Amino acid sequence: MAAERTTLRIGLAGLGNVGAGVYKNLEKNRQLLTERTGAHLEVRRIAVRDLARARDVAVPAEMLTTRWQDLVEDPSLDIIVELIGGVEEARALVTAALKAGKAVVTGNKALLAEHGKELIQLAEQQNKPLYLEAAVAGGIPIIKAVREALVGNHINAIYGIINGTSNYILTRMTTLGLSFEDALAEATALGYAEADPTLDINGWDAGHKAIILAWLSYGHWLRPAEVTVTGIENISLTDVGFARRLGYEIKLLGVIRQDGGGLVEARVQATLIPKKHILASVSGVFNAVAVHGDVVGETLFYGSGAGQDATSSSVIADLADAAENLSNELGSNGFIPHGDTGKAKPIEDTVSQYYLRLRVADTPGTLARIATLLAKRNIGILSVIQPDPEEGDTQSSGTAHLVLTIHDAAFGNMRAAVDEIEAFDCTLEKPVLLRMETLGS
Repeated sequence: MAAERTTLRIGLAGLGNVGAGVYKNLEKNRQLLTERTGAHLEVRRIAVRDLARARDVAVPAEMLTTRWQDLVEDPSLDIIVELIGGVEEARALVTAALKAGKAVVTGNKALLAEHGKELIQLAEQQNKPLYLEAAVAGGIPIIKAVREALVGNHINAIYGIINGTSNYILTRMTTLGLSFEDALAEATALGYAEADPTLDINGWDAGHKAIILAWLSYGHWLRPAEVTVTGIENISLTDVGFARRLGYEIKLLGVIRQDGGGLVEARVQATLIPKKHILASVSGVFNAVAVHGDVVGETLFYGSGAGQDATSSSVIADLADAAENLSNELGSNGFIPHGDTGKAKPIEDTVSQYYLRLRVADTPGTLARIATLLAKRNIGILSVIQPDPEEGDTQSSGTAHLVLTIHDAAFGNMRAAVDEIEAFDCTLEKPVLLRMETLGS
């Protein structure tokens, strides 16, 4: 005898790009989802900001409301999907929904980065699940993988290309020689960049995701102020060219790892990655996350990191989990790491190799002076490139580029050395200092 079908009644807050994708794909794959989950997934009410706005999906008018509170207050709804964006209003919505005894799905990375700890605690107090797969890496099920498939591993490190817009821009700069400005304009015209791309290009979209991954891996909620984030807006074609000559590609890379003393390092920066590592080949708007576990070794998760369908796929996966958990009267959504806010590793103490590019006066003794300063700080040089005038960008007479790669050094010590070098009378421009990650290669 066939099992009785249950119904999961959904309230959808937000019918923008992702919300429309969730509604469209739930309707398109309704029968498939019913067969796979044993439940009917039905959107019953939708909260929008503007009832008159033209939309890509046709929704019955009687389902729409301009008050998300109507969803929370509707006793017939089992689960609320928060896709309104922002932080404070979304926080109020999720809090109210959990207190009303409803399960919640959110793809709001900024909300979780700033208030994830309190919302997870509230979900546990209310014994109602809070699902968040869509908050990191779009359609890549990285949260489910870390939370479930890798539950038996200590996570040694996570390295991720987790912002599609910045990766597209860097790909176009690398492959076609476009300037940053031209690549950004192209990304905007194609719809890969938002009208306001600030969080993408300054690194904070990826920074919010890094906070969530650090929590999943180590049970610690880092405050945004404890996460070092720099973007790609100052990356030049000169540095792209020199990086490739050295055997590297420049990517906006998220790094999450814990040292032997339990301090958690989480940062997002434009970083040189060895061409031989698979992350260096991730191009366009795609994302990839490499997870190093003590049992499984290195695993790689790759796929579309943004967009309507990719992100809605993750939301729908959470709804399928909710259908299973709620039909079995399970309040939790599986593994939830436990721990306090923990302690962040000071950025000054983080260690890596470095790329350092200088424009200096082309006079005898300049390189020796720089090498001597680095040696006094116990900083070792891996290699030096002093290109001819025709290499790199156009140079004025009497000046030269110096490109140095640096052995592992603490960032605080390295930054202090660069500040001293910048003060030299032979240094003609602000030095460019970028991280280099070996990624276990």
